[in-house]
Amino acid sequence: TAKSVNIAGTYGDSASSSADSITIANSYSVDYLVIAGGGSGATNPSSGVGGGGGAGGYRNSYNSETSGGGGSSESSITIGNGTVYTVTVGNGGVGISGDGNSGGISSISGSDITDITTVGGGGAGRHPSSSGSNGGSGGGGGQTSTGAGSGTANQGYDGGTGGSSSGGGGGGAGEVGEAGPNGTAGGTGGDGVASTITGSSVTRAGGGGKGGYPSGTFSGGTGGGGDGYGSITSGEAGGINTGGGGGGTRDGATGGSGGSGVVILRMLTTNYSGTTTGSPTV
Repeated sequence: TAKSVNIAGTYGDSASSSADSITIANSYSVDYLVIAGGGSGATNPSSGVGGGGGAGGYRNSYNSETSGGGGSSESSITIGNGTVYTVTVGNGGVGISGDGNSGGISSISGSDITDITTVGGGGAGRHPSSSGSNGGSGGGGGQTSTGAGSGTANQGYDGGTGGSSSGGGGGGAGEVGEAGPNGTAGGTGGDGVASTITGSSVTRAGGGGKGGYPSGTFSGGTGGGGDGYGSITSGEAGGINTGGGGGGTRDGATGGSGGSGVVILRMLTTNYSGTTTGSPTV
């Protein structure tokens, strides 16, 4: 808590005094991992194949670990007692039969810091020739698309382009989504990035795998990327609290929803009061 110090002045022989209060705000350093919600995979509502959703944007300040898109580790933030900080966690894009939906932003904001914001993962594109959306990491292109969504600098990588018989994989925080080929191989989602901010190494923000022909399973990226399918099966959803992209699919089945994002804060226990609102996991 903030401390008050009384400054007492003595006046002549009367020994009367006047006291003023000075508030001393203790401040301390906090490290963060902020990941936005992942984009959803795509499919054509009638006949055709969609790409995989892009992973949510990834920013990290802990232990010199990298951010997404090959970005450097960021600086920790200094916070003060008495200030309210708002943490927002982005939802994943909702899976539908059509072009994929982008994920929601995640952020830390407060009156005395520069907001830390990450961009939601790009939704995937679908056949015919629909590119994925731009995002934290880009969504994969649909079947026959030569375009894919772009990632955001220092947050994530681009999605992969589509091929004649498949979509492209969604971009991940650690790797570009693989291009969809003219056969069964390829089109996997880009891998995510590992962090030890919780004490053990966990990989998050993998891109979603493509949808394709013929039947088969097409892997999402390591770190919560949902698998895509070459059968008329709903794409796999991205992992909860990983920001992983949803998997693509074909012929009117539902593209996989993106995974919700996460915000993790790390600080000394001696600095932490234990007072929160909402329902964070401490």
